[in-house]
Amino acid sequence: MTLMAMLGAVQLGAAAACVVVLIPVVMAGWHLSRNRMLLFSGVLFITLAVCVHLTPYFPSVSDFVTSVSSVVVFHHRSSCINLVNDISWEVKPRPSVSLHRSNATRNVSLYEKRWDWSKSPKLNACDFQKLSKSDASELLNGSWVVVAGDSQARFFALSLLKLILGPQAQRMESVRSDLFKRHSDYSIFIDEIGLTLDFLWEPYVKNLTNSIMGFKAKRSYPDVMVMGAGLWHLLHLTNASDYDFALRVLKSSVEFLPVKSPHMFWLGMPMLINGMLNTKEKREKMSDAMWHAYDRALGDTRLLRQTGGPLVLLDIQSLTWNCGPRCTSDGMHYDAVIYDAAVQIMLNALLVESHQSL
Repeated sequence: MTLMAMLGAVQLGAAAACVVVLIPVVMAGWHLSRNRMLLFSGVLFITLAVCVHLTPYFPSVSDFVTSVSSVVVFHHRSSCINLVNDISWEVKPRPSVSLHRSNATRNVSLYEKRWDWSKSPKLNACDFQKLSKSDASELLNGSWVVVAGDSQARFFALSLLKLILGPQAQRMESVRSDLFKRHSDYSIFIDEIGLTLDFLWEPYVKNLTNSIMGFKAKRSYPDVMVMGAGLWHLLHLTNASDYDFALRVLKSSVEFLPVKSPHMFWLGMPMLINGMLNTKEKREKMSDAMWHAYDRALGDTRLLRQTGGPLVLLDIQSLTWNCGPRCTSDGMHYDAVIYDAAVQIMLNALLVESHQSL
């Protein structure tokens, strides 16, 4: 029974009680007032009668409290998921480094880049936190994580492994080398926490759809899946309508997953700084107008949770826009801090979705 139905039943029961019980009380009140003992007995009898009369209309207290709680929890989860990408940046020159270097390229190491969740009462209530290595390891313990997409997804996978293994771990050198083999898949099992991470090189949305269909065919699904594609389509096909269609096909394949489906995230495209793109072809095909057409296609397909779809957005667009040109050397691929932030956003969304806290 829904909360509104419960309240309606209570109101109906109260109205019936007034008609059936309270009107005779008024009629008998004058007579009962002459004898206090009789009055007390009458009030007790009437109270019991009212309770008995209303009982069928009341749900159990536990059901009522559970219903109210579920509404509050659902609202909290939905609100926090919508706020999890609300990040503020502080990007400033490093005091110990001269900024009068060659202007031919922008050296991202010239700047300190710090981020945190914005401050507001709503965000404070969500209690977002930057997870440590041990926190992330505990959250993902025994999980199968799939990260699929283009170079943005590869950078995301690297940041996640850096957090789990530790940035100074000797193992990270071999991980980085193997993960960045050109246009290839990568898989790693971290025995200490039983975590399997698969990176799938899938630069087109149709590749992502094929993977979803493969999981369905095998009836085997990852616990967490992060996917995103668009840059290759933008550069090599440059057709927003075709991208729109591919996203709609992907959405259909995701919507018909079984009830126990993975936590699914969409890794958004970064902001492109056209003047910094390193080839003439990129500057011509990946124009601001075409980028915005692709962004509109994503919104129109309602693939994202914010528009009623199944996937939670990891808003690389917002992260790169706010960090700005000082966080990229080629206008397309951004500094590691962007993907570190995206990993923390995903982990906090997982905490919200799974009703967990640190």
